Amino acid sequence: MKIVTWNINGIRTFRGGIKRALDSLDADIICVQETKVTRDLLDERTAIVDGYNSYFSFSRGRSGYSGVATYCKDSATPFAAEEGLTGLLTNHEGAVGCYGDQAEFCGEELQLLDNEGRAVITQHRIMCQEKEQTVTVINVYCPRADPEKPERKQFKLQFYKLLQNRAEAMLKDGSHVIVLGDVNTSHRQIDHCDPSDIEDFGENPGRKWLNGFLHSDRQEKEINEDENDEESEATSTDPIHSGKFVDTFRYFHPTRTSAFTCWSTLTGARQTNYGTRIDYIFADCQLAKEQFVAADIMPEMEGSDHCPVWGQLSCPLLPSSKPPPLCTRYLPEFAGKQQKLSRFLVKVDQKPTQSEQGDALPGSQEEEERRENLNPFSGKKRLLTSDSVVPKGKKTKIAKTSIKTSTKPQGSLLSFFKPKITNAPPSTEATEKSLSVDEVTSSQNSQKSSTTREDVSSVTSSVPEDTERVCGGSPQLCTSSTTEDTDKQIKTRHLTPQPSVGRSDAKKGASSVFWKSVLHGPPPPPSCKVHKEPCVLRTVKKEGPNMGKQFFVCARPQGHVSNPEARCNFFAWVEKGK
Repeated sequence: MKIVTWNINGIRTFRGGIKRALDSLDADIICVQETKVTRDLLDERTAIVDGYNSYFSFSRGRSGYSGVATYCKDSATPFAAEEGLTGLLTNHEGAVGCYGDQAEFCGEELQLLDNEGRAVITQHRIMCQEKEQTVTVINVYCPRADPEKPERKQFKLQFYKLLQNRAEAMLKDGSHVIVLGDVNTSHRQIDHCDPSDIEDFGENPGRKWLNGFLHSDRQEKEINEDENDEESEATSTDPIHSGKFVDTFRYFHPTRTSAFTCWSTLTGARQTNYGTRIDYIFADCQLAKEQFVAADIMPEMEGSDHCPVWGQLSCPLLPSSKPPPLCTRYLPEFAGKQQKLSRFLVKVDQKPTQSEQGDALPGSQEEEERRENLNPFSGKKRLLTSDSVVPKGKKTKIAKTSIKTSTKPQGSLLSFFKPKITNAPPSTEATEKSLSVDEVTSSQNSQKSSTTREDVSSVTSSVPEDTERVCGGSPQLCTSSTTEDTDKQIKTRHLTPQPSVGRSDAKKGASSVFWKSVLHGPPPPPSCKVHKEPCVLRTVKKEGPNMGKQFFVCARPQGHVSNPEARCNFFAWVEKGK
């Protein structure tokens, strides 16, 4: 049995297709985070992959945000699955259950914690030591503590508590438990490229939670005993190592350095391996020691700012004969053509659509999230407002009606596609129009027998350019002028554009030279002091007194200060007026 976790930073980023990406990982259970897709935007190609059954959790407050999904091979089909950690999003049979004691959480807080689509739980049967057992896989995308939003720090810690509460409850119920995904906290200094404030590194609330959640593995204890017996005794009795789960990567690689799973794409830090390890596979102590045979990271796998993490177990999986109801293939929009067709034809489905479309949208994202939280099953209602539910026939009918209304006063549409006739005599209608213009012009003059050059120019200006020959050969159109000056003037108007093009190009060239002499453009970027290479221009986007200001930094990727190939510490503000 092989299991993989990967923060993919958007499920639509797989250029070769989702099936090709899943097959390349070669795993029985593949857990992905940050899918950035909501249910109304989930397409069938992503939801239903040949050879796999999938289970999604969607954000209910924001579009293109968060979201997790678990893909299981048909040979690893779970017998139970549910969305979220609280149980509030589960209203079907085949749920996992075992929610633990949630007394310390209020009802609204539980809804908020599950509102962002950060957890999917699947339960599988495995054969361990010739005995059938169960293993529960919790796929999580833990929140990030935004420094600019203090309330998110508390939200993150509450999510940690809820996760631990649920995992330990299922472990107590007799199931093996695997918690995996993007935890958004590096555990120890060895898991960070450049840990700042080394003395206070362990004081981070997220790291304190990991210390209580994880158990000290056997290899680390042996290393500590070799280094310092007294320190090892203190470590063995320290309550921070009394957790019920094991970091499987550190279980097999306790001293490996520079093993990171996430890098900043803005600074190109992956080129210098300047990152952190925040993606984990946690397993209960018994499962990790008895069934896990290997665990590692895959930094060579690109396509995201994270890399996959995998774990190998010796126990085989026993697939269920039928996927649980949460499986995406059972969703009405993917259940089959006959059901999808009935949704287009039943009139009852159209009534709530019209009523909900008339509702005013909330004025802010916070109001939207609060409205969604009050009804955790509102994801189903959102489908009714999607384009896929509105009858296609009705859309087509409305479109045709609008076209007819808008094009009616403009005449026949075929008139725009008729070829222009240049050598044929003008039609009767065109002749009448030309005559009417000529009569109006001639009526304004004192004598009809003579026409001034201004009158001729007014008449010829209303004649298209491609009717020069027709006007010259039609006595009806040229009755207002009897002299040869009229023909010369018309021909001159049609022959003058050729030399004028050259003059316009010359004017453009002269104007460009003038503006280049006036506007010199931005000055060349300075060179950094260490590498003597041109710097790159950056803009401060963080709120504060420097927001919007520009500065120059070294163009090389970010890295450790000891790496000569990494970015140097050159920094210069862009002066105003330059």
